[in-house]
This record gives sequence, C-alpha cells and structure tokens, in this order.
Amino acid sequence: MSSSARDTAHLVIGGGLAGSMLALRLAAAGREVTLLERERGAHHKVCGEFLSREAVEYLKQVGIDPLDLGAKTIRFVRLSSGPRVVETALPFAALSLSRSVLDEALLKRTEEAGCMVVRGAHVEGLAAQGGLWRVDVRGGEPWCAPHLFLANGKHDLRGWERTPGPHGDLVGFKMHWQLTESQTAALRDSIELFLFRGGYGGLSLVEGEAANFCFVVRRAVLRARGGWTELLAAIQSENPLIAGRLRGATALWERPLAVSAIPYGHLAGRPFGLWCVGDQAAVIPSFTGDGMSIALHSGALAAQMFVAGQSADQYHQVLCAQLKRGVGLATWLSRAMVSGAGRMVAPLGLSLFPGAMSWIARLTRIPQGALLPSQETVLVPQQPSAR
Repeated sequence: MSSSARDTAHLVIGGGLAGSMLALRLAAAGREVTLLERERGAHHKVCGEFLSREAVEYLKQVGIDPLDLGAKTIRFVRLSSGPRVVETALPFAALSLSRSVLDEALLKRTEEAGCMVVRGAHVEGLAAQGGLWRVDVRGGEPWCAPHLFLANGKHDLRGWERTPGPHGDLVGFKMHWQLTESQTAALRDSIELFLFRGGYGGLSLVEGEAANFCFVVRRAVLRARGGWTELLAAIQSENPLIAGRLRGATALWERPLAVSAIPYGHLAGRPFGLWCVGDQAAVIPSFTGDGMSIALHSGALAAQMFVAGQSADQYHQVLCAQLKRGVGLATWLSRAMVSGAGRMVAPLGLSLFPGAMSWIARLTRIPQGALLPSQETVLVPQQPSAR
C-alpha cells in the first residue's frame, strides 16, 4: 500500500442504497470495508421514493423494515394526462419512504456491521496506480485500495463519467409538500403518475404525511418555460388532478432539488476492474418504480460475485443480462411518454386495456429468478482478508 495515503482492503465510494448494501454484504463475508460518503448527514435526493416488493425484501434481509421507519403503503397506481385519469391495482404491494430516512438507516446499519463509514468525504479524483486504486478526497488524505466499488449515484466522478444513455435529455425535480387533509386522504394508498408537455412525474405520500412530488422534463421544455415556478404552473394548468392535489398545499422546502442530464437507459460495461453498482451500473426510467430495487440488487450481486472470486467484468455481464429487457422497454416507454403523441395516447390506451399497467410493471422489474436470497444462504462468513 502507499505510505502517503490511508489504506483499506475494499473501498466503496458512495453511501446510498447500493453502496450500503454492498458494504453490508462484504462485511458479512468477513471483509474489511471502508465506505466514503459525500454528505455529512441525512439528506434528500431526487428520487420517486417508491419501494417495490423486491426492494422491501432486500431491506428486510439486512434487518431494515421500512414500515418501522414510517413508510406508507401503496396499493394502487393512478395515471393522469390532461382531464383523463386511469386507475388500477398494483400487481404487488409497495411502500414509499423518503431517501433521507432510508439512506440514513442503511448507513447506520453499515456502521453497526463493522464497516468504516467516512462522512463528508468528497471524492475528487480516481486513478489506478501499481495494482491499487488511489482515491483523492477534497481537503483530506487520499485513500488506496486494491478493490474499488463505484456507488456514487447520479454524481459522476471527473474522468469516469457514465455514457449519456439513449434517453439522456431529461432534468429531474423533487419537492415535498404538505397537502390539505382532504387531498392527503385522497392520495393515500396510491401513487399518482402524471403526464405533461415534455415530461412526467409521480406523487405519493411518505413518512410524516408529506407528499413527494417528483418529475422529469425535457431540457428544451424547461428552457422554454424558464424555470421551476413557470414549469410548476404549466403542469397544474395542463393536469387538473395535480392542480387539485396541490391546491392549498404548503411546500416543505425553500426550493426544489434538481438533477440534470439523467442518463436513462444506461447500462455499465466498464473495464479496468471497476465494480459499478446502483445508478453507476444501470439507470431505469423513474416511472417504473424499480430504481431502488435495482440499486439494492446490484449491491448484493456485486458482493456475492466478488466473494465468489469472479471479476468485475463478469459481474457487469450478469447484471446487464438481467436488466437489459426491463431497462430497454422502460426507456422506450419513457421516450414515448415525453412526446406529444404518447401523452395523448397513454390514458386512452390504458383505459381500453386496464391490465396494461400491471403488464408493464411486471416486465420492467428485476426478473424473479435473478433475485438473491437472504445473506445466510449466499455468503459463508470468512475471516477478515485483504483480498
């Protein structure tokens, strides 16, 4: 190891869902793990905050029950475009919980498992040196490790950017609202997907009776509108259901969160021994509600394959094979939804074929046979190793 840097055996960059799941499973296999988290404390992220059945199962495997954290139940999905509204039952029970609460619970669980979690570690550079990875941290000592895992979510590292993806012209926004009592009651047990000119989004309750309002919009449409205020007004003028939900509502934050250039459709295939998990590995359009389950699954799969002695390239091949169909279908549908024709046709088509939403939900999920069982059956604990 380098004398001018702090050394660790396994270094994880990013403390979100994927990074924490990966670290937990490596630690359970007896590995020494250091996790670098950019933020110092709990924080919100641009995310639909939808936990599918698969995501809930992965969380329970590491001792976290979202219901204990205040998660809300989702049993129905409601799609609206203009005056048209279509509703159907989900093919599975789902939950909704803010990333601020969920990520913090996972990070604390990671610390309890014996991992070193370094908060406030803003990674600025990454380079391969003599069989090691050197990671430069703003205002701190660099780290060196023979094994590196990228779990830095939507924030790329300079020089290690993801490919744009086939549908990479979208900007994401998120705001939490306190709805009126009657609108909160009307939204309960449901997630509402809404379409508007150049974009789409979702609205659902999270812990504390807050409503998570999250959407993506084409960059050209955002520029034409002028900004958040004008875009929010345009969405409400186009969509009576959303206008009703937000009437009399109070914004819980001073300003919305935003993220640019979301690479929908991205599937990683990086060389040089880099293990990419979460959004660094695959980015599925948010309307599917499968992003968090993919993050958790990719972290678990990477840990399993690493402990089994397989390579990063082998891991990426397996993950891409598992996700290719779902990500491809979801990306095609997302491109259609932000088009004028798609916005007009979607509600009519779903009203004629009410089972279509359930069909889409099933086809864009991680294949059932790819899901990993509990930790005890996939990893045999070993003594700590520098491997």
